[in-house]
Amino acid sequence: MEMHQVRYFLAICDTLNFTRAAQQCNVAQPSLTRAIKKLEAELGGALFRRERSQTHLTDLGRLMRPHIETIATATESARAEADDFNSPEHTKTCLGVMSTIGPTQMVGFFAKLKEELPSIDLEIREAPGTDLVDMMLEGALELALIGLPKLPERVKAIPLYTERYAVAFAAGHRFEAFNAIACQELDGEDYLKRMHCEFSDHFKALGHDKNWTVNVRYTSEREDWIQALVLAGHGCCVMPEFLPSLPGIATRPVQEPEVCRTVSMVTVAGRPYSPATRAIMRIASVFPWPNSSK
Repeated sequence: MEMHQVRYFLAICDTLNFTRAAQQCNVAQPSLTRAIKKLEAELGGALFRRERSQTHLTDLGRLMRPHIETIATATESARAEADDFNSPEHTKTCLGVMSTIGPTQMVGFFAKLKEELPSIDLEIREAPGTDLVDMMLEGALELALIGLPKLPERVKAIPLYTERYAVAFAAGHRFEAFNAIACQELDGEDYLKRMHCEFSDHFKALGHDKNWTVNVRYTSEREDWIQALVLAGHGCCVMPEFLPSLPGIATRPVQEPEVCRTVSMVTVAGRPYSPATRAIMRIASVFPWPNSSK
């Protein structure tokens, strides 16, 4: 069964007249008649009974009508979804965001997306950077914001902004007297461990040996809990400078060595991208991202 046969059949059901059905379908009547005869041959019997100026559905025609209407409805739905997918303004898109990327730095970018793509349905999937990379390589994710020191060769990264790592602490901590904090100063400090922290990976990428030991008091995978504990004075923590979101948390940049990371918009190289993904990549590449405070 071909789609033009479906259209012709339903047009005849609507008009009960071959001539008017042909006009409605913008086709010559002989072509419509041949298509219906071919459909009748496929289904094993007459679908219409023509009596002078009147046309009626046969018993087989009435039986087949709801099935053919279902085909037409499903086809129209599939076409609408395809059009929706191919339009960056009207589509659902999933954006992976590394869990250590500060949400306050994303607000302006998301506002820009809403401005240029007002009807986009954006799902934000938060996960550690390595998990996002795995999802992308497996085809479960098309686009992500990631800040890892090293990425697989298969991925394509568009650098967006660079930020330093900093030590976060509460008011009254001895670190308040410092303009910057040498890594060695962390030795012996009460520390709050972020389970998804990539600081050690970026530190190792610089080729330096770690020569300090901290006293880990709390460990959590939730950034909001760690920040609440920092603010309550339970210890300090190293985190990207744009990550702190609770008012009152003080920070000083890490030095000796200075440790930075670059946050990039990441895709898998060589794969075809949806129009929405291409639009998001374009907007991200020209957006005025924050610069490190150094």
